[in-house]
Amino acid sequence: MTESELNILLSEFRAFPTETEWLEFKVNNGKNLGEYISALSNSACVHNKDFGYLIFGIDDKSHRIVGTKFDLNQKGKGNEDLIPWISRLLNPRINFDTFEFKAEGERVIIIQVQAATNTPVKFNGESYIRIGSYKKKLDEYPEKQRLIWTKKSSSVFEKGVALKNVSADKVLGLLDYPSYFELLNIPLPENRKAIFEKFTQEKIIIKRADKYDITNLGAILLAKKLDEFETLSRKAIRVIIYQGKNKLKTKKEQIGQKGYAVGFKGLINYINDQLPVNEEIGKVFRKEVKMFPELAIRELVANAVIHQDFSINGTGPMIEIFENRVEISNPGKPLISTMRFVDHNPQSRNELLASFMRRMNICEERGSGIDKVIFECEYYQLPAPKFIEGENYTRVILYAHKSLRQMDKDDKTRACYLHACLKYVSGEHMTNQTLRNRFGIAEKNYSIASRIISEEGVN
Repeated sequence: MTESELNILLSEFRAFPTETEWLEFKVNNGKNLGEYISALSNSACVHNKDFGYLIFGIDDKSHRIVGTKFDLNQKGKGNEDLIPWISRLLNPRINFDTFEFKAEGERVIIIQVQAATNTPVKFNGESYIRIGSYKKKLDEYPEKQRLIWTKKSSSVFEKGVALKNVSADKVLGLLDYPSYFELLNIPLPENRKAIFEKFTQEKIIIKRADKYDITNLGAILLAKKLDEFETLSRKAIRVIIYQGKNKLKTKKEQIGQKGYAVGFKGLINYINDQLPVNEEIGKVFRKEVKMFPELAIRELVANAVIHQDFSINGTGPMIEIFENRVEISNPGKPLISTMRFVDHNPQSRNELLASFMRRMNICEERGSGIDKVIFECEYYQLPAPKFIEGENYTRVILYAHKSLRQMDKDDKTRACYLHACLKYVSGEHMTNQTLRNRFGIAEKNYSIASRIISEEGVN
């Protein structure tokens, strides 16, 4: 926020008759700051606010601007810098921003705290809440704790603002507008007015008098450089290539700079260039064959982008390439069980983003992407992909080729289950023959397929 915006915000808060449970004034006392951030985050959630605020330099009775001597650069416990120390001890990790500026010639600090979502925010293992003008332990107020657990977020990531009060020239400088029209197969308008009308209609920008706000949707899709948008810079896609089968030695790491839509083709090309290859000897020439099908990589990367939880700060989609596998991860637990990825009606946290990606032919129609990934793995007789639900992430692992003899029990179980699911959604049934085809088992060895079905309990 600019100093002018901060002064306007301060004036609005000072006009309140008293402090609120999501707004607190202080002069210099920054003791227990982490506990206050927890309390304000939880209180903001209870009161349906996007943020809670702690403001230094304001008398809490008269609301006069008196200035502050509080130092944001002081040390926390263990001689660690205060702000990183507090961030580390918050669980879940929420975003809080600090703004230092002058108001009526006095030094003022505003700390803007992201509201809790579904989970109470703890500091150092304890959650807090504001009751009136007092900070209390949240456990003492179960009715408020219950409100936080059951609260559904009313905010939609794509509709949020990534950058405010931007001139028309800067909008065109920050967003790759020619690629937008090219991806949608729409002729590039002949004048700037038509471009801005289209962007406004699509909620890529919001007009504010003679300036514009760039929405999260516009920035995350079309940014020429995500670093130009502070709140989205950590959402850039990372590709890490390791030497061997573990993470002991990193060969290369690349962090994407472009928005997801305008950079997607280049990203997939880059990933494919880094994938391990097998050498296939034909009748005349040798040729290199990628270990992993491009369509499967493309679908899984698109899924990671679309289904990520943008409320989890400090991390974005990640592709890790090993000698024998590729791991594709995104922040956030899946909204449905990993066991139902094939047959369940798809759900998306970011429907506007998903819709744009489909319109731009970056991902498949709703619900067909995972089916295609499994089909590709079967067609190339690769081990079945593994879907993992972590505490705050989703990960899919694609494995390089293994013979049936090399597969362990987990490999066979996944393959049987996903093969049966794929047949089910196709209106067919898994049989001994279809499973033999899936594993490349000769007909004379039909008993091997029967034993796999029997042992793995797939019916």
